[in-house]
Amino acid sequence: MNPQAKLVFTSSLLLGSAITISSNHWIMAWTGLEINTLAILPLIAKSHHPRAIEAATKYFLVQAAASTLILFSSMTNAWQTGQWDITQLTCPTSCTILTTAIAMKLGLAPFHFWFPEVLQGCTLITGLLLSTAMKFPPITLLYMSSQSLNPSLLTSMAILSAALGGWMGLNQTQTRKILAFSSISHLGWTAIVIAYNPKLALLNFYLYMVMTAAVFLALNTIKTLKLSTLMTTWTKTPSLSAMLMLTLLSLAGLPPLTGFLPKWLIIQELVNQEMAPTATIIALLSLLSLFFYLRLAYCATITLPPHTTNHMKQWYTSKPTNTLVAILATMSMVLLPISPMILTIV
Repeated sequence: MNPQAKLVFTSSLLLGSAITISSNHWIMAWTGLEINTLAILPLIAKSHHPRAIEAATKYFLVQAAASTLILFSSMTNAWQTGQWDITQLTCPTSCTILTTAIAMKLGLAPFHFWFPEVLQGCTLITGLLLSTAMKFPPITLLYMSSQSLNPSLLTSMAILSAALGGWMGLNQTQTRKILAFSSISHLGWTAIVIAYNPKLALLNFYLYMVMTAAVFLALNTIKTLKLSTLMTTWTKTPSLSAMLMLTLLSLAGLPPLTGFLPKWLIIQELVNQEMAPTATIIALLSLLSLFFYLRLAYCATITLPPHTTNHMKQWYTSKPTNTLVAILATMSMVLLPISPMILTIV
């Protein structure tokens, strides 16, 4: 892609996100979301492969439908109450339509069907943008309107997302699809608590962004798209392979890694809200996700690559690992000790 074109699209992404995050008016928020959608489409389709074109088409149709629902929800609310302010969403019908629209934007179940297919059709870096940066403006809208949303609807969607994200990721062999179902599952944890403690939901999303960025950038460094390719990683980049394994276990939420912190706090918040059965269900559903994280970690570090010769595979010296990967992977592992400070903030 032309560097000037890439600069324009990247700047538009930043502009669209900034407009949505900083706006109080529904029309401005909708405008930012539309700029975001139009800016990411060329980045998805830049490889000119039929699968990439298909992914861009699916993404455009779903995002356009979701944006239309957001506009319809805000117009209905303005019609009923005379308010265009995002924080003044009081019409019950508008709240339900908005929850549905943002669930489509994020890829929450039962509107998750487009996300794995779109992620499978684009590159790892574009997939990283779709999994993290493109979800930030809709999460911000959820945060700003969280006091108006229906907690029962959000809880149902969250449990369904955790179940489908774990269940459908079990038989996948493509790393991008596995990370897509991982994203759906993590969004379930964010959605279940946003009506009760919005700051905690944002904390969960921030830590998810850090861990997912570390995994995507590590996979991009070793050029891995399938589990079978992941099996040879330890012979090429042993240190990166070990860091990737620990980051994956952190995504799974195993103590004493960083990923355990948001799940621990969310379960504690749900128990404080007298929702112990819900907390138990979503904690048990996270075991499904744990299985495919463990399989990824196993393939990256323990599995011997298939070879027909009797001698050891030669070590391969690749280019140095990006510093950003090292920083993000370290943050994905060692942030649990600062949990007392985070608890005071939340």
